[in-house]
Amino acid sequence: MAPARVILSTAPLRGPGLEELRALGEVVLDPWIDHQPLRILGPEQLAERVEQAGASVVICEADLCSGPVLDLPLEAIGSTRGDPTNVDVAGATARGIPVLRAPGRNADAVAELAVGLLLAATRGIVAANRDVREGQVFRDGSIPYQRFRGWQLAGRTIGVVGLGAVGRAAAWRFTGLGMRVISADPFVDDATHALDDLLAEVDVVSMHAAVTPDTVGMIGAERLGRLRRGAVYVNTARAALHDLDALTAALVSGHLAAAALDHVEGETLPTDHPLVRLPNVVLTPHIGGATYDTEANHTALMAAGLRTLLEGGRPSNLVNPEVLDRV
Repeated sequence: MAPARVILSTAPLRGPGLEELRALGEVVLDPWIDHQPLRILGPEQLAERVEQAGASVVICEADLCSGPVLDLPLEAIGSTRGDPTNVDVAGATARGIPVLRAPGRNADAVAELAVGLLLAATRGIVAANRDVREGQVFRDGSIPYQRFRGWQLAGRTIGVVGLGAVGRAAAWRFTGLGMRVISADPFVDDATHALDDLLAEVDVVSMHAAVTPDTVGMIGAERLGRLRRGAVYVNTARAALHDLDALTAALVSGHLAAAALDHVEGETLPTDHPLVRLPNVVLTPHIGGATYDTEANHTALMAAGLRTLLEGGRPSNLVNPEVLDRV
């Protein structure tokens, strides 16, 4: 009898997809996210872990899958990211190793956070919570109604920048709040506006674009100036999409009424940064996709892709289908 296939996953797996994977082989779970202090394996360490498990399939999320990992006799590599940036795809392709990805795994999670951050930024939720906890409901002799009045979102116009899975998931949620939704994405036919035109028309801009050489710093001083005075900026994508200094200046000057950011470059913001002191800014530490559902979604995508691959098919989430065309 041939030895059972071993599937090593250093990504967290859960949900029905996990049982589907177990039907394809013995699953060895060693999620990076369960390690404290944080553990992220480099290529040499990951290769050693794969050999230790005797695995022919490796599924990873944060660990680096390149170099010596690709020298192993692997049937497939799965990256639980939408964009498998932790995998040397070119190297895997050169060695004939199929690479699977997990598109849209966190679309709903990030879209929900975008809504939450928008509400927090426009309704003073964070500061109001602080006042109650500190026994300062009547801070400085005022009442909460005086301090926390804001404009409702219903009837306002929001511009969604980037109409991928997350942008579309956010768009219908904003519509459900009663907002008028317009969009900009040069690669999507049903986007309604060019970016510069969109910025001039919105009360809120919500960023959902991918980071590419063309989008790095796309929201700078000039484009922030196109926004109406009193507009709100929300970014649950990546900090590289905006010029942080220009954004800070627009908030300090009052041109922007508020901002909410789920990401900063380098993952941390110095505690003396001006944004930290601004009461009209809400900051979260890159938690948009941090739901158990995201893990269940990427597990299902890994299982479906691997099953199709092993049955001789062409998975829709295969990054390098050219490896299947080789004789």
